[in-house]
Amino acid sequence: MADLSVRELPLFPLPDVVLFPREVLPLHIFESRYRMMLRSVLEDDRRFGVIRWDPQNQTVAPVGCCAEVLQHQTGEDGRSNIVTLGQQRFRVLDVVREAPYRTALVSWIEDEPLESPDALETLTQSVDQALRDVVELTGKLTGSPASLPEDLPDLPRELSFWIGAHLGGPVADQQQELLELTSTRERLEQEYAMLDETRRQLAARTVLRDTLANTEEC
Repeated sequence: MADLSVRELPLFPLPDVVLFPREVLPLHIFESRYRMMLRSVLEDDRRFGVIRWDPQNQTVAPVGCCAEVLQHQTGEDGRSNIVTLGQQRFRVLDVVREAPYRTALVSWIEDEPLESPDALETLTQSVDQALRDVVELTGKLTGSPASLPEDLPDLPRELSFWIGAHLGGPVADQQQELLELTSTRERLEQEYAMLDETRRQLAARTVLRDTLANTEEC
Protein backbone atom coordinates (compact mmCIF):
# COMPACT_ATOMS: atom_id res chain seq x y z
CA MET A 1 0.00 0.00 0.00
CA ALA A 2 1.40 3.41 -0.98
CA ASP A 3 2.41 5.83 1.75
CA LEU A 4 0.11 8.81 1.20
CA SER A 5 2.25 10.99 3.47
CA VAL A 6 5.15 10.80 0.98
CA ARG A 7 5.14 12.07 -2.60
CA GLU A 8 7.36 13.44 -5.35
CA LEU A 9 7.15 17.21 -5.63
CA PRO A 10 8.75 19.79 -7.97
CA LEU A 11 10.67 22.40 -5.98
CA PHE A 12 10.83 26.13 -6.59
CA PRO A 13 13.66 27.63 -4.47
CA LEU A 14 13.30 31.32 -3.68
CA PRO A 15 15.97 33.52 -2.04
CA ASP A 16 14.99 34.31 1.54
CA VAL A 17 11.27 33.65 0.93
CA VAL A 18 9.34 31.54 3.43
CA LEU A 19 5.79 30.54 2.46
CA PHE A 20 3.29 29.62 5.19
CA PRO A 21 0.03 27.67 4.91
CA ARG A 22 -2.97 29.75 3.78
CA GLU A 23 -0.77 32.62 2.57
CA VAL A 24 -1.09 34.01 -0.96
CA LEU A 25 2.14 34.23 -2.97
CA PRO A 26 2.22 35.87 -6.43
CA LEU A 27 5.13 34.73 -8.62
CA HIS A 28 6.64 35.73 -11.96
CA ILE A 29 7.93 32.68 -13.85
CA PHE A 30 10.55 33.52 -16.46
CA GLU A 31 13.39 30.94 -16.38
CA SER A 32 12.96 28.22 -19.01
CA ARG A 33 13.27 25.37 -16.49
CA TYR A 34 10.51 26.81 -14.33
CA ARG A 35 8.34 27.44 -17.36
CA MET A 36 8.64 23.70 -17.97
CA MET A 37 7.85 23.04 -14.31
CA LEU A 38 4.73 25.22 -14.46
CA ARG A 39 3.43 23.45 -17.56
CA SER A 40 3.92 20.10 -15.87
CA VAL A 41 2.28 21.29 -12.66
CA LEU A 42 -0.77 22.67 -14.49
CA GLU A 43 -1.21 19.34 -16.26
CA ASP A 44 -1.07 17.51 -12.92
CA ASP A 45 -2.54 18.73 -9.59
CA ARG A 46 -1.34 22.36 -9.83
CA ARG A 47 1.01 21.94 -6.86
CA PHE A 48 4.72 22.47 -6.34
CA GLY A 49 6.98 23.12 -3.38
CA VAL A 50 8.20 26.59 -2.42
CA ILE A 51 11.37 26.30 -0.42
CA ARG A 52 13.78 28.89 0.92
CA TRP A 53 17.10 29.25 -0.91
CA ASP A 54 20.00 30.67 1.09
CA PRO A 55 22.18 32.59 -1.40
CA GLN A 56 24.99 32.99 1.11
CA ASN A 57 25.39 29.28 1.86
CA GLN A 58 24.05 28.09 -1.51
CA THR A 59 21.66 25.67 0.19
CA VAL A 60 17.94 25.03 0.38
CA ALA A 61 16.06 24.70 3.65
CA PRO A 62 15.01 21.24 4.86
CA VAL A 63 11.37 22.29 5.17
CA GLY A 64 9.14 24.14 2.71
CA CYS A 65 5.47 24.70 1.94
CA CYS A 66 3.42 23.28 -0.90
CA ALA A 67 1.89 25.95 -3.16
CA GLU A 68 -1.25 25.46 -5.24
CA VAL A 69 -1.67 27.52 -8.41
CA LEU A 70 -4.93 29.46 -8.16
CA GLN A 71 -4.51 31.73 -11.20
CA HIS A 72 -2.06 31.84 -14.07
CA GLN A 73 -1.52 34.05 -17.11
CA THR A 74 1.12 33.36 -19.75
CA GLY A 75 2.29 36.01 -22.18
CA GLU A 76 3.45 35.62 -25.80
CA ASP A 77 7.06 35.56 -24.60
CA GLY A 78 6.38 32.46 -22.51
CA ARG A 79 6.66 34.22 -19.17
CA SER A 80 3.88 33.66 -16.65
CA ASN A 81 2.34 35.51 -13.75
CA ILE A 82 0.75 33.17 -11.26
CA VAL A 83 -1.02 33.43 -7.92
CA THR A 84 -0.47 30.59 -5.48
CA LEU A 85 -1.81 29.64 -2.05
CA GLY A 86 0.24 27.93 0.64
CA GLN A 87 -1.00 24.46 1.56
CA GLN A 88 0.74 21.75 3.61
CA ARG A 89 4.28 21.99 4.89
CA PHE A 90 6.74 19.33 3.80
CA ARG A 91 10.16 17.99 4.69
CA VAL A 92 12.63 17.11 1.93
CA LEU A 93 13.61 13.45 2.19
CA ASP A 94 15.67 13.05 -0.96
CA VAL A 95 16.34 14.98 -4.17
CA VAL A 96 15.15 12.78 -7.03
CA ARG A 97 16.60 14.87 -9.86
CA GLU A 98 18.18 18.27 -10.50
CA ALA A 99 17.31 18.78 -14.18
CA PRO A 100 15.45 20.22 -15.93
CA TYR A 101 14.22 21.43 -12.52
CA ARG A 102 14.70 20.10 -9.01
CA THR A 103 12.29 17.41 -7.87
CA ALA A 104 12.31 15.82 -4.43
CA LEU A 105 10.69 13.09 -2.44
CA VAL A 106 8.93 14.84 0.45
CA SER A 107 6.87 13.95 3.50
CA TRP A 108 4.04 16.10 4.81
CA ILE A 109 4.40 17.82 8.19
CA GLU A 110 1.61 18.49 10.67
CA ASP A 111 1.65 20.05 14.13
CA GLU A 112 1.56 17.69 17.07
CA PRO A 113 -1.81 17.16 18.83
CA LEU A 114 -2.64 19.88 21.34
CA GLU A 115 -1.42 19.07 24.84
CA SER A 116 -3.70 21.43 26.78
CA PRO A 117 -6.35 23.27 24.76
CA ASP A 118 -7.23 25.60 27.67
CA ALA A 119 -3.63 26.67 28.27
CA LEU A 120 -3.16 27.18 24.53
CA GLU A 121 -6.28 29.35 24.38
CA THR A 122 -4.83 31.63 27.07
CA LEU A 123 -1.54 31.86 25.19
CA THR A 124 -3.37 32.60 21.95
CA GLN A 125 -5.25 35.46 23.59
CA SER A 126 -1.98 36.91 24.90
CA VAL A 127 -0.40 36.70 21.43
CA ASP A 128 -3.47 38.29 19.84
CA GLN A 129 -3.37 41.21 22.31
CA ALA A 130 0.37 41.72 21.85
CA LEU A 131 -0.14 41.79 18.08
CA ARG A 132 -2.91 44.38 18.36
CA ASP A 133 -0.79 46.51 20.70
CA VAL A 134 2.12 46.46 18.26
CA VAL A 135 -0.11 47.51 15.37
CA GLU A 136 -1.70 50.31 17.43
CA LEU A 137 1.63 51.65 18.75
CA THR A 138 3.18 51.51 15.28
CA GLY A 139 0.28 53.54 13.92
CA LYS A 140 0.70 56.16 16.62
CA LEU A 141 4.43 56.51 15.99
CA THR A 142 4.14 56.73 12.22
CA GLY A 143 1.02 58.84 12.19
CA SER A 144 -0.58 56.28 9.87
CA PRO A 145 -3.13 54.27 11.84
CA ALA A 146 -3.11 50.64 10.75
CA SER A 147 -5.58 47.85 11.34
CA LEU A 148 -5.54 44.09 11.29
CA PRO A 149 -7.64 42.20 8.73
CA GLU A 150 -11.19 41.37 9.75
CA ASP A 151 -10.57 37.73 8.93
CA LEU A 152 -7.53 37.45 11.21
CA PRO A 153 -7.42 33.77 12.26
CA ASP A 154 -8.54 33.05 15.81
CA LEU A 155 -7.54 29.38 15.92
CA PRO A 156 -4.10 28.89 17.55
CA ARG A 157 -2.35 27.09 14.70
CA GLU A 158 -3.72 29.35 11.96
CA LEU A 159 -2.93 32.49 13.97
CA SER A 160 0.64 31.28 14.52
CA PHE A 161 1.09 30.77 10.78
CA TRP A 162 -0.38 34.20 9.98
CA ILE A 163 1.95 35.97 12.38
CA GLY A 164 4.94 34.01 11.09
CA ALA A 165 4.12 35.08 7.54
CA HIS A 166 3.68 38.76 8.44
CA LEU A 167 6.75 39.38 10.57
CA GLY A 168 8.35 42.64 9.51
CA GLY A 169 11.94 43.31 8.46
CA PRO A 170 14.68 40.95 7.30
CA VAL A 171 13.52 37.97 9.35
CA ALA A 172 13.76 35.03 6.95
CA ASP A 173 15.80 33.04 9.47
CA GLN A 174 13.14 33.51 12.15
CA GLN A 175 10.37 32.69 9.71
CA GLN A 176 12.08 29.48 8.61
CA GLU A 177 12.48 28.41 12.22
CA LEU A 178 8.79 29.04 12.91
CA LEU A 179 7.78 27.13 9.77
CA GLU A 180 9.79 24.09 10.83
CA LEU A 181 8.31 23.88 14.35
CA THR A 182 5.76 21.11 14.81
CA SER A 183 4.41 22.47 18.11
CA THR A 184 1.75 25.16 17.90
CA ARG A 185 2.52 26.11 21.49
CA GLU A 186 6.23 26.62 20.83
CA ARG A 187 5.49 28.67 17.72
CA LEU A 188 3.10 30.93 19.63
CA GLU A 189 5.53 31.26 22.55
CA GLN A 190 8.32 32.40 20.24
CA GLU A 191 5.99 34.83 18.48
CA TYR A 192 4.77 36.23 21.79
CA ALA A 193 8.37 36.85 22.87
CA MET A 194 9.05 38.73 19.60
CA LEU A 195 5.83 40.74 19.78
CA ASP A 196 6.22 41.57 23.46
CA GLU A 197 9.77 42.84 22.92
CA THR A 198 8.58 44.94 19.98
CA ARG A 199 5.67 46.25 22.07
CA ARG A 200 8.03 47.31 24.86
CA GLN A 201 10.34 49.10 22.43
CA LEU A 202 7.46 50.90 20.72
CA ALA A 203 5.94 51.92 24.06
CA ALA A 204 9.29 53.36 25.18
CA ARG A 205 9.64 55.30 21.93
CA THR A 206 6.10 56.62 22.32
CA VAL A 207 6.81 57.86 25.84
CA LEU A 208 10.05 59.51 24.68
CA ARG A 209 8.32 61.22 21.77
CA ASP A 210 5.50 62.51 23.98
CA THR A 211 7.98 63.74 26.58
CA LEU A 212 10.00 65.65 23.96
CA ALA A 213 6.80 67.11 22.51
CA ASN A 214 5.68 68.35 25.93
CA THR A 215 9.11 69.84 26.57
CA GLU A 216 9.03 71.76 23.31
CA GLU A 217 5.57 73.10 24.12
CA CYS A 218 6.87 74.44 27.43
